[in-house]
Amino acid sequence: MPKNIENRAAMTRPESDLEPWQWPEEHWRKLVGRVRAGRALRPREWPGGARCAVALSFDSDHETSDLRDGGKSIGRLAWGQYGNRVAVPRILKLLERYGVKGSFYVPAVTALIYPDEQRRIVAEGHEIGIHGWIHELNSVLPYEAERDLMLRSADTLEKISGVRPVGMRTPSWDFSWSTLAIAAEMGLRYDSSLMADEDCYELLLDGAPCGVVELPVEWVRDDAVYFMMNRFSALRPYTPPTDVFDIFRREFEAAYDEGGLFQLTMHPHVIGYRSRIWIIEELIRLAQARPGVWFGTHAEVATWASEHAG
Repeated sequence: MPKNIENRAAMTRPESDLEPWQWPEEHWRKLVGRVRAGRALRPREWPGGARCAVALSFDSDHETSDLRDGGKSIGRLAWGQYGNRVAVPRILKLLERYGVKGSFYVPAVTALIYPDEQRRIVAEGHEIGIHGWIHELNSVLPYEAERDLMLRSADTLEKISGVRPVGMRTPSWDFSWSTLAIAAEMGLRYDSSLMADEDCYELLLDGAPCGVVELPVEWVRDDAVYFMMNRFSALRPYTPPTDVFDIFRREFEAAYDEGGLFQLTMHPHVIGYRSRIWIIEELIRLAQARPGVWFGTHAEVATWASEHAG
Protein backbone atom coordinates (compact mmCIF):
# COMPACT_ATOMS: atom_id res chain seq x y z
CA MET A 1 0.00 0.00 0.00
CA PRO A 2 1.43 3.45 -0.87
CA LYS A 3 2.53 5.41 2.21
CA ASN A 4 0.01 8.25 1.78
CA ILE A 5 -2.89 5.80 1.46
CA GLU A 6 -1.63 3.84 4.46
CA ASN A 7 -1.52 7.01 6.58
CA ARG A 8 -5.04 8.05 5.56
CA ALA A 9 -6.32 4.61 6.43
CA ALA A 10 -4.71 4.81 9.86
CA MET A 11 -6.40 8.12 10.57
CA THR A 12 -9.85 6.60 9.99
CA ARG A 13 -9.36 4.00 12.73
CA PRO A 14 -10.30 4.74 16.36
CA GLU A 15 -7.43 6.35 18.27
CA SER A 16 -7.38 3.40 20.67
CA ASP A 17 -6.30 1.20 17.74
CA LEU A 18 -3.44 3.51 16.78
CA GLU A 19 0.09 3.91 17.98
CA PRO A 20 0.75 7.36 19.50
CA TRP A 21 2.85 8.31 16.47
CA GLN A 22 -0.22 7.66 14.31
CA TRP A 23 -2.59 9.87 16.30
CA PRO A 24 -4.21 12.72 14.39
CA GLU A 25 -3.26 16.18 15.66
CA GLU A 26 -6.77 16.76 16.99
CA HIS A 27 -6.43 13.75 19.30
CA TRP A 28 -3.11 14.58 20.94
CA ARG A 29 -4.05 18.25 21.24
CA LYS A 30 -7.21 17.16 23.07
CA LEU A 31 -5.15 15.07 25.49
CA VAL A 32 -2.64 17.84 26.13
CA GLY A 33 -5.33 20.48 26.50
CA ARG A 34 -7.58 18.72 29.02
CA VAL A 35 -5.79 20.06 32.13
CA ARG A 36 -3.30 22.88 31.70
CA ALA A 37 -1.57 25.55 33.72
CA GLY A 38 -3.16 28.94 33.27
CA ARG A 39 -2.34 32.30 34.82
CA ALA A 40 0.69 32.39 37.10
CA LEU A 41 -0.24 33.22 40.69
CA ARG A 42 3.03 34.28 42.31
CA PRO A 43 2.13 37.25 44.55
CA ARG A 44 4.29 40.36 44.76
CA GLU A 45 4.69 39.64 48.45
CA TRP A 46 3.47 37.15 51.01
CA PRO A 47 1.60 37.89 54.27
CA GLY A 48 3.31 40.45 56.47
CA GLY A 49 5.47 41.59 53.57
CA ALA A 50 7.38 38.29 53.43
CA ARG A 51 9.39 37.55 50.29
CA CYS A 52 9.08 33.74 50.43
CA ALA A 53 6.44 31.22 51.48
CA VAL A 54 7.11 27.79 52.96
CA ALA A 55 4.42 25.09 52.77
CA LEU A 56 5.14 21.78 54.53
CA SER A 57 2.90 18.80 53.86
CA PHE A 58 2.60 15.24 55.09
CA ASP A 59 0.78 12.43 53.31
CA SER A 60 -0.58 10.21 56.09
CA ASP A 61 -0.86 7.09 53.97
CA HIS A 62 -0.20 4.72 56.88
CA GLU A 63 -1.64 1.24 56.13
CA THR A 64 -3.30 2.35 52.87
CA SER A 65 0.04 2.19 51.05
CA ASP A 66 -0.34 -1.59 51.18
CA LEU A 67 -4.13 -1.94 51.33
CA ARG A 68 -4.72 -0.09 48.06
CA ASP A 69 -2.93 -2.85 46.15
CA GLY A 70 -4.79 -5.61 47.96
CA GLY A 71 -1.78 -6.19 50.18
CA LYS A 72 -1.99 -8.29 53.33
CA SER A 73 1.61 -8.06 54.48
CA ILE A 74 1.65 -7.86 58.27
CA GLY A 75 5.10 -6.29 58.08
CA ARG A 76 4.06 -3.48 55.74
CA LEU A 77 0.86 -2.89 57.71
CA ALA A 78 3.00 -2.52 60.83
CA TRP A 79 5.11 0.03 58.96
CA GLY A 80 1.90 1.94 58.33
CA GLN A 81 1.01 1.80 62.02
CA TYR A 82 4.40 3.31 62.80
CA GLY A 83 3.21 6.39 60.92
CA ASN A 84 0.42 6.86 63.45
CA ARG A 85 2.06 5.46 66.58
CA VAL A 86 5.42 7.25 66.39
CA ALA A 87 5.88 9.49 63.37
CA VAL A 88 2.84 11.78 63.42
CA PRO A 89 3.20 12.56 67.16
CA ARG A 90 6.91 13.24 66.59
CA ILE A 91 6.13 15.55 63.65
CA LEU A 92 3.39 17.39 65.54
CA LYS A 93 5.70 17.93 68.49
CA LEU A 94 8.37 19.35 66.18
CA LEU A 95 5.95 21.69 64.41
CA GLU A 96 4.62 22.91 67.76
CA ARG A 97 8.15 23.65 68.97
CA TYR A 98 8.73 26.03 66.09
CA GLY A 99 5.19 27.41 65.78
CA VAL A 100 4.75 26.06 62.24
CA LYS A 101 1.48 24.88 60.72
CA GLY A 102 1.42 22.09 58.15
CA SER A 103 -1.00 20.33 55.83
CA PHE A 104 -1.82 16.64 56.26
CA TYR A 105 -3.33 14.72 53.33
CA VAL A 106 -5.31 11.81 54.72
CA PRO A 107 -6.94 8.86 52.94
CA ALA A 108 -10.42 8.29 54.35
CA VAL A 109 -9.47 4.78 55.45
CA THR A 110 -6.56 6.23 57.45
CA ALA A 111 -8.97 8.65 59.11
CA LEU A 112 -11.38 5.82 59.95
CA ILE A 113 -8.58 3.73 61.48
CA TYR A 114 -7.11 6.68 63.41
CA PRO A 115 -9.83 9.27 64.07
CA ASP A 116 -8.07 10.68 67.14
CA GLU A 117 -5.01 11.48 65.04
CA GLN A 118 -7.07 13.64 62.71
CA ARG A 119 -8.82 15.41 65.58
CA ARG A 120 -5.46 16.22 67.14
CA ILE A 121 -4.10 17.56 63.86
CA VAL A 122 -7.04 19.94 63.49
CA ALA A 123 -7.03 20.90 67.18
CA GLU A 124 -3.39 21.98 66.87
CA GLY A 125 -4.19 24.28 63.96
CA HIS A 126 -3.04 22.19 61.02
CA GLU A 127 -4.90 21.51 57.80
CA ILE A 128 -6.40 18.20 56.67
CA GLY A 129 -6.86 17.62 52.95
CA ILE A 130 -8.39 14.92 50.77
CA HIS A 131 -6.07 12.09 49.75
CA GLY A 132 -8.43 9.53 48.27
CA TRP A 133 -10.41 6.77 49.95
CA ILE A 134 -7.85 3.96 50.26
CA HIS A 135 -4.99 5.62 48.35
CA GLU A 136 -6.49 4.32 45.10
CA LEU A 137 -5.17 5.32 41.68
CA ASN A 138 -7.66 7.70 40.08
CA SER A 139 -6.54 6.97 36.53
CA VAL A 140 -7.81 3.36 36.64
CA LEU A 141 -11.25 4.22 38.06
CA PRO A 142 -14.51 4.66 36.14
CA TYR A 143 -15.86 8.20 36.45
CA GLU A 144 -18.73 7.18 38.73
CA ALA A 145 -16.41 5.35 41.13
CA GLU A 146 -13.87 8.17 41.25
CA ARG A 147 -16.55 10.79 41.92
CA ASP A 148 -18.18 8.67 44.62
CA LEU A 149 -14.86 8.05 46.38
CA MET A 150 -13.84 11.72 46.29
CA LEU A 151 -17.19 12.83 47.72
CA ARG A 152 -17.21 10.13 50.38
CA SER A 153 -13.63 10.95 51.32
CA ALA A 154 -14.49 14.60 51.87
CA ASP A 155 -17.57 13.67 53.90
CA THR A 156 -15.58 11.22 56.03
CA LEU A 157 -12.81 13.70 56.81
CA GLU A 158 -15.38 16.34 57.74
CA LYS A 159 -17.33 13.97 59.98
CA ILE A 160 -14.21 12.83 61.82
CA SER A 161 -12.24 16.07 62.05
CA GLY A 162 -15.11 18.55 62.21
CA VAL A 163 -13.68 20.57 59.30
CA ARG A 164 -14.63 20.32 55.64
CA PRO A 165 -11.48 19.94 53.48
CA VAL A 166 -10.92 22.72 50.95
CA GLY A 167 -8.07 21.07 49.05
CA MET A 168 -6.89 17.74 47.80
CA ARG A 169 -3.82 15.79 46.79
CA THR A 170 -4.53 12.78 44.63
CA PRO A 171 -2.96 9.52 45.85
CA SER A 172 0.42 9.06 44.17
CA TRP A 173 -0.28 12.38 42.37
CA ASP A 174 -2.36 10.33 39.92
CA PHE A 175 -4.85 12.34 37.85
CA SER A 176 -7.57 10.89 35.67
CA TRP A 177 -9.37 12.59 32.77
CA SER A 178 -12.19 13.44 35.24
CA THR A 179 -10.31 14.40 38.42
CA LEU A 180 -10.22 18.15 37.93
CA ALA A 181 -13.85 18.31 36.79
CA ILE A 182 -14.89 16.50 39.98
CA ALA A 183 -12.75 18.78 42.14
CA ALA A 184 -14.34 21.84 40.54
CA GLU A 185 -17.81 20.38 41.01
CA MET A 186 -17.00 19.87 44.70
CA GLY A 187 -16.00 23.51 45.01
CA LEU A 188 -12.47 22.71 46.18
CA ARG A 189 -10.22 25.72 46.57
CA TYR A 190 -7.04 24.03 45.40
CA ASP A 191 -5.24 20.89 44.30
CA SER A 192 -1.66 19.87 45.10
CA SER A 193 -0.81 17.03 42.72
CA LEU A 194 0.56 18.52 39.50
CA MET A 195 3.93 19.79 38.32
CA ALA A 196 3.60 22.51 35.67
CA ASP A 197 5.37 25.17 37.77
CA GLU A 198 7.10 25.79 41.09
CA ASP A 199 4.69 28.54 42.17
CA CYS A 200 0.90 28.48 42.35
CA TYR A 201 -1.12 28.77 39.14
CA GLU A 202 -4.72 28.63 38.03
CA LEU A 203 -5.93 25.40 36.51
CA LEU A 204 -7.56 25.32 33.10
CA LEU A 205 -10.09 22.62 32.26
CA ASP A 206 -10.52 22.25 28.51
CA GLY A 207 -8.94 25.66 28.07
CA ALA A 208 -11.03 27.61 30.61
CA PRO A 209 -10.34 28.53 34.26
CA CYS A 210 -12.26 26.17 36.54
CA GLY A 211 -11.82 27.96 39.87
CA VAL A 212 -9.27 25.51 41.30
CA VAL A 213 -5.77 26.73 42.17
CA GLU A 214 -2.78 24.43 41.76
CA LEU A 215 -0.13 24.35 44.49
CA PRO A 216 2.45 22.31 42.60
CA VAL A 217 4.50 19.39 43.83
CA GLU A 218 7.60 17.71 42.39
CA TRP A 219 9.41 14.42 42.97
CA VAL A 220 12.62 16.27 43.79
CA ARG A 221 10.80 17.76 46.83
CA ASP A 222 9.37 14.45 48.03
CA ASP A 223 11.01 12.30 50.70
CA ALA A 224 9.67 8.99 49.36
CA VAL A 225 11.78 8.92 46.21
CA TYR A 226 14.96 9.04 48.29
CA PHE A 227 14.04 6.67 51.12
CA MET A 228 11.20 4.29 50.19
CA MET A 229 11.99 0.58 50.04
CA ASN A 230 10.17 -2.68 49.42
CA ARG A 231 12.34 -5.73 49.97
CA PHE A 232 10.01 -7.89 47.87
CA SER A 233 10.40 -5.68 44.81
CA ALA A 234 13.01 -3.69 42.93
CA LEU A 235 12.09 -0.57 44.91
CA ARG A 236 15.27 -0.04 46.93
CA PRO A 237 16.46 3.54 46.57
CA TYR A 238 18.37 4.99 49.48
CA THR A 239 19.95 8.42 49.70
CA PRO A 240 21.86 9.58 52.79
CA PRO A 241 19.77 12.02 54.85
CA THR A 242 22.52 14.64 54.53
CA ASP A 243 22.16 14.55 50.75
CA VAL A 244 18.38 14.82 50.94
CA PHE A 245 18.71 17.82 53.25
CA ASP A 246 21.10 19.43 50.79
CA ILE A 247 18.61 19.01 47.92
CA PHE A 248 15.75 20.43 49.98
CA ARG A 249 17.96 23.28 51.24
CA ARG A 250 18.92 24.28 47.72
CA GLU A 251 15.27 24.22 46.68
CA PHE A 252 14.39 26.53 49.57
CA GLU A 253 17.26 28.91 48.93
CA ALA A 254 16.33 29.25 45.26
CA ALA A 255 12.69 29.89 46.18
CA TYR A 256 13.84 32.53 48.66
CA ASP A 257 16.05 34.23 46.09
CA GLU A 258 13.19 34.31 43.57
CA GLY A 259 10.58 35.45 46.09
CA GLY A 260 8.47 32.39 45.46
CA LEU A 261 7.14 29.26 47.13
CA PHE A 262 9.02 26.39 48.74
CA GLN A 263 6.68 23.40 48.94
CA LEU A 264 7.69 20.07 50.45
CA THR A 265 5.91 16.69 50.42
CA MET A 266 6.73 14.19 53.16
CA HIS A 267 5.30 10.97 54.55
CA PRO A 268 5.21 10.31 58.31
CA HIS A 269 6.25 6.66 57.91
CA VAL A 270 9.23 7.78 55.80
CA ILE A 271 10.54 11.03 57.30
CA GLY A 272 9.55 10.32 60.91
CA TYR A 273 12.56 8.22 61.92
CA ARG A 274 15.16 9.47 64.40
CA SER A 275 17.82 9.65 61.72
CA ARG A 276 15.63 11.66 59.32
CA ILE A 277 13.34 13.93 61.33
CA TRP A 278 16.22 16.38 61.76
CA ILE A 279 15.88 17.25 58.06
CA ILE A 280 12.57 18.98 58.77
CA GLU A 281 13.92 20.71 61.86
CA GLU A 282 17.00 22.04 60.09
CA LEU A 283 14.91 23.32 57.19
CA ILE A 284 12.60 25.14 59.59
CA ARG A 285 15.56 26.61 61.47
CA LEU A 286 17.18 27.69 58.22
CA ALA A 287 14.00 29.33 56.95
CA GLN A 288 13.19 31.04 60.24
CA ALA A 289 16.71 32.48 60.37
CA ARG A 290 16.07 34.35 57.10
CA PRO A 291 14.15 37.64 57.14
CA GLY A 292 10.82 37.62 55.35
CA VAL A 293 9.83 33.94 55.37
CA TRP A 294 6.19 33.06 55.96
CA PHE A 295 5.01 29.54 56.84
CA GLY A 296 1.48 28.71 55.75
CA THR A 297 -0.75 25.72 55.24
CA HIS A 298 -1.38 24.76 51.64
CA ALA A 299 -4.90 26.22 51.90
CA GLU A 300 -3.50 29.51 53.18
CA VAL A 301 -0.84 29.64 50.48
CA ALA A 302 -3.31 28.88 47.69
CA THR A 303 -5.81 31.44 48.95
CA TRP A 304 -3.20 34.19 49.33
CA ALA A 305 -1.68 33.48 45.93
CA SER A 306 -5.02 33.56 44.14
CA GLU A 307 -6.07 36.80 45.84
CA HIS A 308 -2.74 38.67 45.56
CA ALA A 309 -1.24 37.46 42.28
CA GLY A 310 1.14 39.98 40.76
